Amino acid sequence: MGQAIRGSSQGAGLLALVLATSCAASNGAGVPGTPSPMSYADAAVSVVPVDRTGKVPTGTTVLVAARGGVLKKVTVKGENGSLAGVLSADGTQWRSRGTATPGTSYRVSATAVNPAGKATETTTSFSTVKADKTFAIETFAPNRDMTGLTVGVGMPVMITFDQPISDRVSVERNLTVHASRPVFGAWHWFDDKTVHFRPREFWPAHTKVRVEARLAGVRGGDGLYGKRNQSIDFKIGRSQITRGSTGTHHLTVRRDGRKIREMPMSAGQGGVWKYYTTSGIHLAMSREPVTIMTSPGIGPGSPGYYQMTVYNTVRISNSGEYIHSAPWSVGSQGNSNVSHGCVNVSPANAKWFIDNTLIGDPIIITGSPRVLEPTNGWGHWQENWKQWLKWSSVKHFTTEAH
Repeated sequence: MGQAIRGSSQGAGLLALVLATSCAASNGAGVPGTPSPMSYADAAVSVVPVDRTGKVPTGTTVLVAARGGVLKKVTVKGENGSLAGVLSADGTQWRSRGTATPGTSYRVSATAVNPAGKATETTTSFSTVKADKTFAIETFAPNRDMTGLTVGVGMPVMITFDQPISDRVSVERNLTVHASRPVFGAWHWFDDKTVHFRPREFWPAHTKVRVEARLAGVRGGDGLYGKRNQSIDFKIGRSQITRGSTGTHHLTVRRDGRKIREMPMSAGQGGVWKYYTTSGIHLAMSREPVTIMTSPGIGPGSPGYYQMTVYNTVRISNSGEYIHSAPWSVGSQGNSNVSHGCVNVSPANAKWFIDNTLIGDPIIITGSPRVLEPTNGWGHWQENWKQWLKWSSVKHFTTEAH
């Protein structure tokens, strides 16, 4: 039994020695504890558009992807500048942002590295479709000349182009509204040169707004591309809404929900359709210290012709309707309608109203059989949301944070 015990001890020691020797030998390369170098394939890079592609649409997204590694650097350079881009979180994909310039050659340079740190460099090129003609924004409102850049809660954003637009989707997708308070709104095409934006509800008071028209290189139709990017900044003021009735003959002004002024008024006398004041949601379109008014559709020497100078006027439609000073009708204000379609108020009330009104303030008139048309001035709020969206190419979006 004693020999058996000694034999077992010697066997165990031999086994330990063999195991230790095996472990040391498994590290290879002769130095215990040093890992064997691993072999990695080179990273592969793919680019879209593929190399030497021509007539690429300007709105095409440039895609660069790495396989077997990550992207370290990507540039897309053209004759007039570079395209910006964004890298994915895992570093394997890069996408361009913005629109390329028409008729321009671009060089794509990309560097990727594999897990061992070995770099692979790839260079490709493509060229964009040429522009036969360009378009630009002709009018962009609200603007400083029109409004002083603080506007009422009903104010629309209004853009007019200098060329007809047939690719409305492409253009509309590049019109971005940023607001300090989230707003759900949409663009609305009135014709092939005119597109306006309004929120679903009135703007929140004191909202800061920036509108960006990123149109440089954007397709507007066959062979038609945008010239440049433009933007405007404006601020929504306090909420002031004026309501008046042709039946009660009074205007009531509320600011931030509180009544601050009530004014007797006299509206259109009717009889002839054009002499009715229109019912509906009007907006203050201009503030004019002096306005020369003439009879609509009637020339000098004809029965009913008139031309007169009126003071402190606030325009509310394109069909010649104003809220204005009318000292000649003070006796009728508050009890009867005697005007040719305007809203008459006293000189003191007219002065107060022009001084306290912002362009874009809603002025809501009720009681007349003649309804304000959505295209009569800024009658945009006459359309319900479903009607407004009917003429939007993108349909709707929520404003981006500003």
